[in-house]
Amino acid sequence: MTNKNNDARERGAIKDPQEWTTGDEPMTGAQESYLHTLAREAGEPVKDELTKAEASEKIDELQEKTGRGARAGSRRKKKASRKE
Repeated sequence: MTNKNNDARERGAIKDPQEWTTGDEPMTGAQESYLHTLAREAGEPVKDELTKAEASEKIDELQEKTGRGARAGSRRKKKASRKE
């Protein structure tokens, strides 16, 4: 996670998915769709029956692997600034 997200987690603004009160419910349709998109890009299989918390953690993992998400955006910005 980025430093911004780590700071927010420390303040309690972002909870660990395992601490969510609804984390044990089935993943949402949006999570399922995005998760399968990321898994296809990463070439990884994904279980269909995940909880919201499990799906969130897998999305974070696959975003890192595929170069999507907040961390990927900050890496692109760093690379662009080095070229200038």
